[in-house]
Amino acid sequence: MTGGVTQVEGAGGAGLTPWATITGYGTENSYGANVFYTEAQTRNFTLRSTGAAVGIKNRLELSYAHQEFDTGDTGPVLGLRQGYKFKQDIIGAKLRITGDAVYDQDSWVPQIAVGAQYKKASDEGLLTALGAKDDDGIDIYASATKVMLDKNLIVGATLRGTKANQLGLLGFGGDANDDYQIEFEGSVAYMVSRKVVIGADYRTKPNNLSFAEEQDAKAAYIAYFPNKHVSFTAAYADLGDVALQGKQDGLYGSIQLGF
Repeated sequence: MTGGVTQVEGAGGAGLTPWATITGYGTENSYGANVFYTEAQTRNFTLRSTGAAVGIKNRLELSYAHQEFDTGDTGPVLGLRQGYKFKQDIIGAKLRITGDAVYDQDSWVPQIAVGAQYKKASDEGLLTALGAKDDDGIDIYASATKVMLDKNLIVGATLRGTKANQLGLLGFGGDANDDYQIEFEGSVAYMVSRKVVIGADYRTKPNNLSFAEEQDAKAAYIAYFPNKHVSFTAAYADLGDVALQGKQDGLYGSIQLGF
């Protein structure tokens, strides 16, 4: 399970936030890769994310994710057609700078990585009408991850520079703010056994659009790794208030296949 699962934007890590680890189980002389599918069902919306990532010599990670935010029956309430879907594509890269989260057990120094995610959302005209300044943008982040095998704990923290509205699905920047904001993302996981981990994520988000306040996201999850090639994750996710439709919380499921 040291390869983690796939974060909703395609990076290796936890569900809401990336870890500093490189996806897959490749060593410094080999490669790793995975494909994933994630779906979150909230009170009014459905978020789906699919994609793939490759880890190169435990140093570089390249990823791609396609997201769809299905408005379902709430579309007409928002002035959209029934089942309207906000979409975006995300291309990511992550570079391990120092440390080894698994093997550096005699050091307090965590594994540290930096990354970037280029995001391109659909329907520029609609996003502009909502107050967004752009339909594409780049998130940059730095992550630190520490695996404490003697305590069965994995702890991660990320600082992200972003203009993204609702992860980028509602564009970038807005009429209330168009500057990069530094946001915090944290993750803690407890390894119950060699195949089961429980954990929680927390993610702050910028508030750029005046028509609707954006709130922080959080999740509590359990992940099962029957072997090194498959993982299943089930979670309760709370995305906060979305588009003036009240609290959006519900079940989150994800499957990852890789090596």
